[in-house]
Amino acid sequence: MQAMIFGMPGWAELLMLAFVGVLIFGRRLPEVGRNVGRGIVEFKKGLKGIEDEVDDTVESPRETPRIQPDKHEVVDSKSAETSHADAHPPSAGSP
Repeated sequence: MQAMIFGMPGWAELLMLAFVGVLIFGRRLPEVGRNVGRGIVEFKKGLKGIEDEVDDTVESPRETPRIQPDKHEVVDSKSAETSHADAHPPSAGSP
């Protein structure tokens, strides 16, 4: 079997890494493992929350607000003469 330059570590490398881990962390190794596991779970929860938010946004796009016509706005040409008279209040100089 040929050795690969880049690839998965073999059993000897994994044993060496485990031995170095025990030397460095000693009694704290289970605590470190738990903390790493909790970090991974929190990371996955964060990704899931982002995915849900994106899915919700894609499934229900925002509705554009509709502009309501003004009460005094001219709707058609027949009512244009009466609408203009109602739209403008009398001037300040008239009694």
